[in-house]
Amino acid sequence: MAYFDAASAAPLHPVARQALLASLDEGWADPARLYREGRRARLLLDAAREAMAECVGCRPDELVFTPSGTRAVHSGVAGALTGRRRVGRHLIVSAVEHSSVLHAAEAHEAGGGSLTQVGVDRAGAVDPAAYAAALGEDTALACLQSANHEVGTEQPVSRVAEACRAAGVPLLVDAAQSLGWGRVEGDWSLLTGSAHKWGGPSGVGLLAVRKGVRFAPQGPGDERESGRAPGFENLPAIVAAAASLRAVRAEAAAEAARLRELTERIRSRVPELVPDVEVVGDPSRRLPGIVTFSCLYVDGETLLHELDRAGFSVSSGSSCTSSTLTPSHVLRAMGVLSEGNVRVSLPAGTPAEDVERFLEVLPGAVAAVREKLGAPAATENVRAAGPGLVVDALGRRCPIPVIELAKVIGDVPVGATVRVLSDDEAARLDIPAWCEMRGQEYVGEEPAERGTAYLVRRTS
Repeated sequence: MAYFDAASAAPLHPVARQALLASLDEGWADPARLYREGRRARLLLDAAREAMAECVGCRPDELVFTPSGTRAVHSGVAGALTGRRRVGRHLIVSAVEHSSVLHAAEAHEAGGGSLTQVGVDRAGAVDPAAYAAALGEDTALACLQSANHEVGTEQPVSRVAEACRAAGVPLLVDAAQSLGWGRVEGDWSLLTGSAHKWGGPSGVGLLAVRKGVRFAPQGPGDERESGRAPGFENLPAIVAAAASLRAVRAEAAAEAARLRELTERIRSRVPELVPDVEVVGDPSRRLPGIVTFSCLYVDGETLLHELDRAGFSVSSGSSCTSSTLTPSHVLRAMGVLSEGNVRVSLPAGTPAEDVERFLEVLPGAVAAVREKLGAPAATENVRAAGPGLVVDALGRRCPIPVIELAKVIGDVPVGATVRVLSDDEAARLDIPAWCEMRGQEYVGEEPAERGTAYLVRRTS
């Protein structure tokens, strides 16, 4: 079985396993106590904090450990907003942030705060000028991920940090995906991370708050972790997290070069092997191990099951793999195809043979799913007949509305319009994406008695 979902959780690094087992024997006592066992635990905690701070690029007394990366984000956002409440209650985030940041933003807005969500281009990157334009006198905090968790696109953190610094606004960087590859460049103010993303144990997050940043921890007070992360520290997991981060950093340069070659192989060969595929994300400014693509006329969940049966564990941002039946907010913000979406995120040490085997299996898996759904063949001839058509896809989920559109587009003359009725949110992304991929004109949408009508004009 080939595990290709390291962006969700990387396999436990051997160094993390060794450190975890060793610290279970040495680090079980309360590090706040003054007796021998407590002092030994305190030494382990201090050493882990120093090692982690060195990797992050901050002072040890600026970094605290939290029970998760999500908790680090929530604590960081809430603490910074409260610490600067006299300045104002305006928060800025990008449209492609991790859900933990967006949930914190929603809670802030529900509590009476104001929110600006900065959009991204089709590669998933923000424009630093848009962040600069959003900054105002009442802006308390800005948030920007270092790299995207779904498509791998790296963000221009340094340039956004410059704009925030000039405006006197702290910038919180969610560095969960990138921290294993290196420090985050730029003059950031707060930074968060999560150990299970780089091969450490789950249940360990980190929050770094630079000196001079106004910060007010929320919730009941606690004497541990500078009052910013209450509760007894999970010392064995913290020690293992710090040890594994140092280990992966020592291997990062060589492994990054190797994984970039493998992901570039996927990026270039998938469109050659599988028709009607859109590879998404920035082609060059991206993390080493992540590559994402979307396949027309494919149910994402069914494709993931096909690949799982073939021995590959991958993930997806398709609406048909989620309980909400809405496309990934990242793909939606980018305006790219969401149906049949596959994210391949290679863990360190992935053999090239596994990637080659994946490329051998993928075309057959996609073809099998398309056949089950009755998708049109990529070489189907265009036919001209009839004045115009209405496709009723109400109550049918992705990718059926697009499949039905593709089947009938040849039944109208060039210049005529097909009206697709759909109540699936994914159609708002996937029909325009289909038009761009197949050279047809997307006219727009209009309200319908039920759902929405999407208008497509045949141009070829």
